[in-house]
Amino acid sequence: MSVYAESSAVVAWLFGEADGEAVRETLANADRVVASDLTVLECDRVLIRAQVTQEIPEARIAALRARLNAAAAHWTLLRVDRGVVDRARRPLPGEPIRTLDALHLSSALLAREALERLDLLSLDQRIRASGAQLGFTVLPA
Repeated sequence: MSVYAESSAVVAWLFGEADGEAVRETLANADRVVASDLTVLECDRVLIRAQVTQEIPEARIAALRARLNAAAAHWTLLRVDRGVVDRARRPLPGEPIRTLDALHLSSALLAREALERLDLLSLDQRIRASGAQLGFTVLPA
């Protein structure tokens, strides 16, 4: 099974949130994890925000960043290129869709063209709804 990992899911896994265990299991059971550079960027921004606001101790931030980087080193990372942007500029099911969400959905759509099967891993309800309408199996179930 191949999965596209969207930011909300990865943040939940990274921080050990309530749904994070289901995300961890999905990531662990996937043969291939595909994510956009945007996923890693958004996770990094969450870590920076937590560091600047001192919500989380520096040592924990460093450990979380190392955990993210170690996991992402095994993922297929997609660039936000012209094809992704062009697709994101067109309507998607469930509009209105936020810009970053449109970029994630567009990345997943383009990745699915190259893979036999690609499931969508997200905790964001708008992305989940739009993804289901686009024909993705949405995880966690």
